[in-house]
Amino acid sequence: MHTMPVPIQPIYLFADSQLLFWKRSDALFLDSLRALLTSESPKAAYIGASNHDDPCFFGIFEAAMANVGITGCRMIKSSYSMGDAAFLEQADLILLAGGDVEAGWRTLDETGMNDVIIKRYREGAVLIGTSAGAAQLGSYGCKEKGPSNYELFATLKLVPFMVDTHDERNEWRRLEETILLLNSSVRGVAISAGGGVIYHPDGDMEPIRFPIEVFAVTEGRLERSILLPEDHGKS
Repeated sequence: MHTMPVPIQPIYLFADSQLLFWKRSDALFLDSLRALLTSESPKAAYIGASNHDDPCFFGIFEAAMANVGITGCRMIKSSYSMGDAAFLEQADLILLAGGDVEAGWRTLDETGMNDVIIKRYREGAVLIGTSAGAAQLGSYGCKEKGPSNYELFATLKLVPFMVDTHDERNEWRRLEETILLLNSSVRGVAISAGGGVIYHPDGDMEPIRFPIEVFAVTEGRLERSILLPEDHGKS
């Protein structure tokens, strides 16, 4: 007896929580994510390690999920109880919350949540990262130790680039300098506040709501390019 292969789902990278409530063509953007979930009663896991399990942010997640008919939500706490582990192992949708990239990653790594996230992704779960969570889904996180002094650490590497979010006021200086430091080994993707990008299984990047910037080093030179969303210019 042969089992059908499980389709790998797109990965959603958000600058913040705005897209959880954003409407496109009078329909909630999250409806397109809900349509990917085959379960009639999907389980949605919220990992709040990066914001120290702040219940207020979990409440925002619950409200967004309720808008698309998902009521089976649970905050997977940093203490990672047996109940949390069992829920995460079965989650159809997993959101990695914003906050402190390094602190959150340390918790994911030390508890083994990182391995479960990768496993569930390969089993067809939909992953969302907001802000710090988006960075954790990428290739590297960045700890700023001083002016132009960064310490990089490997993250989930489920998207093959480094992600930075809502740093447009600083003209993406941190991302620019770290991509130069990596010297052509990885690209950088900059997501402005309120925007996002869908990373498709075939490697395509689809900007959502606002343009994104892509940073790459070629022969020692930094190149910046802009990708526009399909509906750019519309509200």
